Amino acid sequence: MVIAPDVRTITSAAEAARARVEAGRLAAALGAPEVERARFLTALTARLREHLAGGGAELTLTVREGASGEQRLMGASVRAAPPARPATDEAPPWRLTLACPGSTRRGASLAAAAGRPVDAAQSVLGADEETAAVLRRLDQVETLVRLHREELHQTNQGVLALHAELAAAAATQRALLEAERTARAQAESARRLLAFLADASAAVTASLDHEDIVRRLSGLLVPEYAGQVDVWLFDDERAAGATARPEAALAAARTDRPQHTGPDPGAPPRAGGHPRSAPDASGSVLSIPLTTRRTLGVLTLTAPGDRYDTDTRVMLIELARRTAIALDHALRYAQHRDTAEALQRAQLTDLPVVDGLRLAARYLPATRGLNIGGDWYDAFTQPDGSLLAVMGDVTGHGLRAAVIMGQLRTALRAYAVEGDGPARILTRLHRMLRHQQPNLYATVTIARFRPGDPHVVWAAAGHPPGVVRDPGGGVRVLDARPGVMLGVPVPFEYRDHAAELPPGSMLVLYTDGLVERRTRGIDSGIALLGRTLAAVDEAALEDLDRCAESLLEPVAPESERDDDVCILLCHVPAVAKRDPARSRPPQQTGTLSATPGAESRRGSAEAAGRAGGRRQVL
Repeated sequence: MVIAPDVRTITSAAEAARARVEAGRLAAALGAPEVERARFLTALTARLREHLAGGGAELTLTVREGASGEQRLMGASVRAAPPARPATDEAPPWRLTLACPGSTRRGASLAAAAGRPVDAAQSVLGADEETAAVLRRLDQVETLVRLHREELHQTNQGVLALHAELAAAAATQRALLEAERTARAQAESARRLLAFLADASAAVTASLDHEDIVRRLSGLLVPEYAGQVDVWLFDDERAAGATARPEAALAAARTDRPQHTGPDPGAPPRAGGHPRSAPDASGSVLSIPLTTRRTLGVLTLTAPGDRYDTDTRVMLIELARRTAIALDHALRYAQHRDTAEALQRAQLTDLPVVDGLRLAARYLPATRGLNIGGDWYDAFTQPDGSLLAVMGDVTGHGLRAAVIMGQLRTALRAYAVEGDGPARILTRLHRMLRHQQPNLYATVTIARFRPGDPHVVWAAAGHPPGVVRDPGGGVRVLDARPGVMLGVPVPFEYRDHAAELPPGSMLVLYTDGLVERRTRGIDSGIALLGRTLAAVDEAALEDLDRCAESLLEPVAPESERDDDVCILLCHVPAVAKRDPARSRPPQQTGTLSATPGAESRRGSAEAAGRAGGRRQVL
């Protein structure tokens, strides 16, 4: 609803000024805010000035009630005056609305405010008041802007500080991540070095052959940890002759400390003018003494890269220490093995020469482990002209077993001098061992052959049964139940057993090393021996040496021999031919001696024994 429309024509500046003043009074009467009122009047004045330049303006002021009844809207409409406006001009007028939160009580004074005369002084003062209000508003705004600027500056400072903290935190995080990556890389490198050390240690300590240990060590280190590996063992060099060695190796041998040299001239240690010194390799060289109870030699490694880092050096030094222990064990084992084998062979006697019986024996040491000593064979005549063939095995291995074997062999010969049979001899040996060696046990088989008797009398103390090959090629096992092992702490009387042994037959006595394996039971081994013995050609029996070879190779190959092997072949010829050389009586010198040709055969047997086993054929 339009309350007070007012339409007037403005043709001069004075009229425009009066119209402006009246519009200001009306806006003030309606309670319009000073700043909004000044903004309204300024826009109205600018529009009237434009139209005055064009010939005049028509101003319409209206007041309308707001939708809520508590607000009034003051409107101003300006367009060109009729004389200056073409008749056909239908352009819309310029309009401007001012919201006035005035009350209805002011409605009665609107007409009075619009009809009062205009006072120029009052108009100017009123304009100044409006300007002052705008200035005050500007001051407030400037104050607020300053406060906002200060607050924004503080906020910016806080943001910059936060950014600095975030940047520092990011740098710290990056440093922590880098440190974590480095630690993980170091941990992985350490894990890899420890894993290699464990695997390499297990590999080098699994062997008891020092040459095999050196080969394994070289295969483990090349090419990842060394471009070249050289193991200098002092004992081997003394045996093979001196050779030139790098200066680092000589310094390590002299000082008994690791030496790490590089390509720079200041790093390599000097050898002090050692006559056997040689220039070091062009790359980095690490020489480590192999020391246990004594220094065995020097391990020299050529680095695959520029130099060895600290962790790798520590790992290689530890590996060298463990390798030295393995080499020391291997060398001591070899020495112990050689001593035991030498003692064992020294106690194996030559076989006697008798009419009507051909003998052949072989002794082969174990090729795995220190399983040497304790197995023996023996054959000797009794005062009544009979021959005793003995096969025995002492429990245990090494020097002690070899020594006890010699004692047992000597006691057996002493008891046999009285002419006792196999069972009686075993009974007396059993009593002796129970009394003198309560912790020693042995298995023994004794077979007695009488000239012209087609039978063999035998007794066994826990020993594997003998195997007989009949003239037609049939094989039978003397499987009568044996007695207990010698030395078992129970009293026992052994019994004699008799088996037919016609001409052309052969009795095979052996130790368990021939037929028993970790992967095969003794019964299977005896069956294999029987099949091999049955397959022997009749013509091969004329050469018992070749016959023994043909039995040993398929039954006890060298690659599977983890225990001593003794075998004794007792062959009764089909036709007894008297050989003058065999008919000469033995030379009695307190012990039974062989025929004159026995010494040469013993020498050849010892030579064959050094090649892999003892061989005797008579």
